[in-house]
Amino acid sequence: MYLGPRRQRRPWGALMAIVALAAGIYVWHFQPDLVLNLGKPQQTPTPTELSSAAHLAMGDDYFSQGKVDEALAEYQRAAELDPSNATAYARWGRLLALRGRYSEAVNVAQRAVEIDAENPENQAILGIVLDWAGRYDEAMRACLRATELDRTYALGYACLAEVYADKGEWQRAQETAEYAVQLDENDFYVRRNLAYVLERQGKYNQAIDEYERAVALQPNLSFLYVSLGRNWRILGDYEMASEQFRKASEVDPRDPIPLDSLGLVYFDQGDYDMAAAQFERAIQVAPDYGHAYGHLGWCHYVRRRYEEAIPQFEKAISLGAISIEYYYELGLSYAYTDQCEKAIPWFEAALELDPNSQPALQGLDYCRGRL
Repeated sequence: MYLGPRRQRRPWGALMAIVALAAGIYVWHFQPDLVLNLGKPQQTPTPTELSSAAHLAMGDDYFSQGKVDEALAEYQRAAELDPSNATAYARWGRLLALRGRYSEAVNVAQRAVEIDAENPENQAILGIVLDWAGRYDEAMRACLRATELDRTYALGYACLAEVYADKGEWQRAQETAEYAVQLDENDFYVRRNLAYVLERQGKYNQAIDEYERAVALQPNLSFLYVSLGRNWRILGDYEMASEQFRKASEVDPRDPIPLDSLGLVYFDQGDYDMAAAQFERAIQVAPDYGHAYGHLGWCHYVRRRYEEAIPQFEKAISLGAISIEYYYELGLSYAYTDQCEKAIPWFEAALELDPNSQPALQGLDYCRGRL
C-alpha cells in the first residue's frame, strides 16, 4: 500500500456555494428580468425580413446571373413589401413576359406606370411587354412616352424600334434601333433589338452578328441564344441552330423555349419522333407553355394521327397560344375523323385571323358540303 504523505483536502464545496450565492445576488440586483423569466418558455429568434429595396437589388443580381425564376420571385416580393415600388413592378412584369406569361405581365407592368408614369424605364418596359403580347398600338404609345420623358434613354428607343419592326415600318425601325445603339452600345437589350430589327427584315447574317454582340455583353440569358439559334435555323444551318438551343437550355434549364426550339429543328428535318420528344420535355419543364402542345400536335398531324393531334391543339389554344395553323389543323383533324360539326368553328376562327387562309377556306367548304 502507498505510505507517502496524503494531500490536504480543500473545502471546495463551501467555496462553490459562496460563489453561487454571490452570482445570484448580482443577477437579482443588476438583471432582475433574468430571474423573473426563469422557467418561462423563451421565444426563438426569427430572421429579420429584408426590405423592399433589398429584394429589388437581389432580383437585379439574380437576373444578371440568368436566374430568371429567382429574380422574378425577388421582384414580386419587393412589390409585395412596398406596393409603391414601381421599379419592382416593372421588372417583375418584364420577366413574366420573358416566361411567356403575357396577360400577367401586362397587368403588372401597367401597375408600375400607374404608380409612376413619369419614369422612362416603367414606360419602356410596359411598351416591351405590350409588344410581346401583340398589342402594338398600345406598345407604341408607351415607348414614345419613354423617349419623351428622357431623350437620351437608350432602352426607350430600343423598345420603339421593336414596335416599328413588328408593325412593318422598316426604315423607322432601323433608324431608331441604330440611334439606341449610339446612346448605349454596351446595353445587351439595345443590341438585341437592333438584331431583331435586322432579323425582321430578313437580314439574317447581320442579325446573327448583333445577337452575338448581345450574348457577349450578357452570356447568362437563354432568350439571346434562342434568338441566335432561330436565325441559324432560318438559314438552314441546323447544326449551329441546335448548338445555340442547347446552350440556351444549359443557361436556363427551366425555360421551355430552347427545348421547343430544338424540337422544331428536328421537325424541319422530318424526324418527328425526336421532335415530339423535345416538345414533351418542354411540356415537362413548363406545363403551361402552350406552343409546345401545338407543336406536338403538328407531329401527330403530319403522321395522320388526327385523334392524338386534337387534344394537343385544343390544349395549346386553351393556354393562349395563338397560331392560325393550330386553328385550321384542329379543324382538319376533326374533319378527317368525320366530325365536321366540331371542325367548322375552328375553320371560322382561323379565318378571323386570316380571311384568305386557303386551308381554312378549303376545310370549311369540305365540311359544309358533307353536312
